[in-house]
Amino acid sequence: MTDAQASDRFVLDRLPPRADWPERRFTLAALNYPDRLNCVAVLLDARAARAPERPCLIAPDERLSYGALRARVDRIAHLLTRELGLAPGGRVLLRAANTPMMVACYLAVMKAGGVVVATMPMLRARELAYPIEKARIALALCDARLAGEMEAARALAPALRQVVYFNTAAPDGLEARIADMPDRFDAVDTAAEDPALIGFTSGTTGEPKGTVHFHRDVLAVCDSYSRHVLRPTAEDRFIGSPPLAFTFGLGGLVLFPLHAGASTVLLERAGPDELLEAIPRFGATICFTAPTAYRAMLGRLGRPAGHDLSGLRRCVSAGETLPKATWDAWFAATGLRLMDGIGATEMLHIFIAAREEEIRPGATGRPVPGYEARVVDAGMREVADGTPGLLAVRGPTGCRYLDDARQRRYVRDGWNLTGDTFVRDADGYFWFQARADDMIVSAGYNIAGPEVEAALLLHPAVAECAVIGTADAERGQVVRAFVVLKPGHAGDAAMTRALQDFVKATIAPYKYPRAIEYRDQLPKTQTGKLQRFRLREG
Repeated sequence: MTDAQASDRFVLDRLPPRADWPERRFTLAALNYPDRLNCVAVLLDARAARAPERPCLIAPDERLSYGALRARVDRIAHLLTRELGLAPGGRVLLRAANTPMMVACYLAVMKAGGVVVATMPMLRARELAYPIEKARIALALCDARLAGEMEAARALAPALRQVVYFNTAAPDGLEARIADMPDRFDAVDTAAEDPALIGFTSGTTGEPKGTVHFHRDVLAVCDSYSRHVLRPTAEDRFIGSPPLAFTFGLGGLVLFPLHAGASTVLLERAGPDELLEAIPRFGATICFTAPTAYRAMLGRLGRPAGHDLSGLRRCVSAGETLPKATWDAWFAATGLRLMDGIGATEMLHIFIAAREEEIRPGATGRPVPGYEARVVDAGMREVADGTPGLLAVRGPTGCRYLDDARQRRYVRDGWNLTGDTFVRDADGYFWFQARADDMIVSAGYNIAGPEVEAALLLHPAVAECAVIGTADAERGQVVRAFVVLKPGHAGDAAMTRALQDFVKATIAPYKYPRAIEYRDQLPKTQTGKLQRFRLREG
């Protein structure tokens, strides 16, 4: 931040001590950014200057070129700095579905030197109040259709002093207030290591943690994963389901398309049916969604009406483990090789994956160029290939929690410990076993819950499932499965025996679920991740 500007140092002053940061590596030439850097000037301004008429954002009721998006971003940035009191380093809460205005607000806050805290549209007031108070957020930009919970959150979060609504014709709405603002705004002269966003984790293991990412981090995920693994071109058109508040969605639907000069399709509702309809309608070529969505889409591909997915050339899967059964079925149905990957809010995006032509079905992949990964024991010693252990990773991005003692759990000896158990093979491919807290120890055997889940999903009656370990006096723990059946199947004793026998015949018999409970649905986060801890709570 420039000395001439009054800056807000709240985030900078609440970063972990430098000694607790992960070691960062900038091994690729493209990752050596200048000391002064505003990521929006690189991602949007440069492209808009070269090709202003090129399509950028596509929604069912609106289309914006690169030039039109820049003009909107710049008008919002003027409003933020002129009338709404945003200083460099100030936090702004964003709340909306995936829309062009949400993207414009996101970019405008970063361009104005602010720090984005994006939130899922379905969060309730109490869930919104937590990041508002944690990050001391004074300003929010929110879709007017979500005003109810937003206003309720204000009563719970005294830090929030003003909310400006968009998607409204009101005279004090965002659209009216930016109408007369200039359409050119010079990006604030931020440092490469000034905060650009705080990504709050999805809460799969309890209270969310706020991870701070810098302007250079925003570009680093583009110059590592997107440039070297995904490899989009300016002719590509992205589409997907993850919310922009989820860093998987931010990368896949905003950062990577902008970095490549491509376009992106934004859907407010992007369930399997909506994706299958929108992919051919908008000519999408790259899809980002979770394994559960690909599995759900498979069930609809065989319908008489059919869906034309011939335009797709890349399909990226992340957010949770990709069962090999889903990979095989998607390939058989579409001829497309699902690109698995593991990322984390703490790392901003994907750090282990494989190029399409290098995929080994069932493996997550190899470290993305620019990253290193190893499998270690509890003492941080690297284990032999073929031996399960904790995944440790480092590279150009890494974990910096906002004012949170859990920093020292995630970062040890300069490495980010993701909480996942992996095996690395002799060729350097990493194979997911389980979340570290999902490993079940039963009668002395180590059983990975996701392996049992993958076996259950092979059964034609199973729509979804989750596996946990529950206490047992004789065995220490036993495998317990929660199963959602497909329509037309009954969760009775006969089904339980059938599923148990099926698992015994598919994987080692000692891994079979000794208890099976049937559910109409499984608990998930707003990003679609399974919340096993809620199943453990009963």
